[in-house]
Order: sequence, then C-alpha cells, then structure tokens
Amino acid sequence: MSHLLETVRWSDGKVRILDQRRLPADEVYLDLERLEQVEEAIRTLAVRGAPAIGVAGALGLAQEAGRLAAHAAGEAEDCREELRPCVGDDGKAAYLAAVEAAAERLAAVRPTAVNLRWGLRRVCDDLRARARGPATPAELAEASLAEAQAILEEDLALSRAMAEHGIPLLPPEAKVISHCNTGGLATAGGGTALGVVLEAHARGRKVFVYVDETRPLLQGARLTAWELQRAGIPYAIQCDGAAAWRMRTAHIDCVLVGADRIASNGDTANKVGTLSVAIAAREFGVPFYVVAPRSSFDLSLPDGEAIPIEQRDGEEVLRFGGQPVAPDQGSAWNPAFDVTPARLISAWITERGVEQPPFS
Repeated sequence: MSHLLETVRWSDGKVRILDQRRLPADEVYLDLERLEQVEEAIRTLAVRGAPAIGVAGALGLAQEAGRLAAHAAGEAEDCREELRPCVGDDGKAAYLAAVEAAAERLAAVRPTAVNLRWGLRRVCDDLRARARGPATPAELAEASLAEAQAILEEDLALSRAMAEHGIPLLPPEAKVISHCNTGGLATAGGGTALGVVLEAHARGRKVFVYVDETRPLLQGARLTAWELQRAGIPYAIQCDGAAAWRMRTAHIDCVLVGADRIASNGDTANKVGTLSVAIAAREFGVPFYVVAPRSSFDLSLPDGEAIPIEQRDGEEVLRFGGQPVAPDQGSAWNPAFDVTPARLISAWITERGVEQPPFS
C-alpha cells in the first residue's frame, strides 16, 4: 500500500501521532510522553478513527506500563500517588492493578469506538497471562510494548486485506460517496473504506469520490480530501445534506463507510450522518458497504440499541471554524455517532472477506 501514512507510531519511548486537528493546513507530528497526553490526544481528536485510537491506546498503555515498572524499581523520575501501590511485597499484583486502572481511564475517553477498549484489553490480558509466571514488572512492561507493536502491525495487515476484498466490488471506473474519514488517518496508516479507494487507484482503477464534508468537525472536507489529493484521486466535497440529491441526480456506484462498533446482528455505529446516507442509498438503489476490521465488531451486543453513543460538546456545532454561527446562549445536541440498521447495509467488508450477519 504505497499510500501508507504514519498516523501513529512508537518513537524512542514516545507515542508519535500525526495531529489531525492541524490538517489540512499543517502536517505536524506530536510526541506524547505521558498517559495524560495520550488521553487528551484521543479526547480532542488529534488522533481519531476507531482502529487508530485502538493502536494509540495500546501504545499509550504500554508507555504507562513502562513508567509504572520504573517506579516499582525505584527508577522513576516522579512519585505520583497513583504509582505508589506498585512498591511493596505484593508489587506484581499492584502493578497489574495500576495498569488496569490506566486502561479503564483511557477506555472511558471515547466510549463508542470498541477498538479502543479492544486494544487496551488485549494488552492487559497478555500481561495477566504473563504475570502468572516469574516475570518482573520490568519484563511485563517490555511485553506490553511488544503486544502494542503487534497490534499496530496487524492493523496495517488488516488494511491490506480489507482492500483486497473490497476492490472487486468497484467497477473499473467508479463513482463513490464517502462519509467522515476512513483512510490512513483513521488507522495505523492503511485505511478501511477509503483504503479500498486508495488501493484501487494505486492499481490503476479510475475512481471519483464525492466527499461528505462531515459536520461539525469536517473530517471529510479536512481529512478525506487531504488524503485523496495527496494520492492524486479526483474528488468533490459536498455538504452532508447533498448526498441524497447526488444519488438522485447522478449515477453512484456505491457508498463506502467505516464503523466504530458493529453489533452481532450487523447494526453499525459510525460518524453521525451515516444513517441519513444509508436511507438515501436504499431509496435510490445504491449499494451501501461498511468496511471495518473484525476488532470493530462487538458480538456481546445483540443489536445497535445497546451501542453507547458519545455526546460531544455543543460548541462544536455552535461554532464553525472557530467563529460563532448561532445566537448567543444557543444550545446544541451533538451526538458523535448514529446507528445504521443492518437491513440498510449491503455487505460488511472485513479482513475475512465480504460478510453478512449473523456474525460469530
């Protein structure tokens, strides 16, 4: 995948991210040195996209595991209160408890995207399994970093696999509608839905993308358009409300979207506005595909009613580009996601192939 971005990486003891708040104007990388910085980066969408925050969370937890281990060994530069339980006769148990507490803290930042909790849980489960042996906190911390790095590498492999399965669904000359950002910026660097488009273009397919701007934070206009322009793929940005009319008045081959959580029956949570596009696609006979790794599936949930929907600050709606666009003292309802019923989705493209529910 020649279009790979270094959205999130491990760099000399730090979690390095491409700050998506600064795009498209400035390409700036941040080196996050502490749990609080990783937490803030995820909360403020400096790093965003379900797979990307899963990777960033895992790396951030591994970084904190190393800090906790250093404190347990008396090598830490600080003596924060939350690190104190790692010192004592029951140091390993206290160490694991402190790592688990850090994982819960990170998981609470973005409750809808299941990849974040999945990545954190995977690191914690690996540590608990290793802790049943003679491993020291320092050795456990080293293992946590190896597991987080494995999650990153697997995410890149998943992007390649999803592209392989998705490309055959596109005609040689395809017109596609996208919503939000699902490219390299939403993953460790490859992409989910937009990754299919990027790889198809790299292989010589002619693709034109109608990019929903994705209010209120413009992930489509700022991020998807930036990725498409970087790759040399033609596109047109459209207001979110124009997608239905585009399908009514022009031929569209398919809609490609990502997912933040998929219930066992296929109900899919994605960036708010996805449901509207899915309803329009059904009305006008346009295939509607969800492209997501299996780590975005939450098979513990029977349907979308059980998916928690993150509510964000209403100021994101009341301002546009930092400027007020509503009356003073105005209020806003700002859900970050909506849930598209499985019946409106044509297929789910995962690393396993083109799938249909029920999922197992």
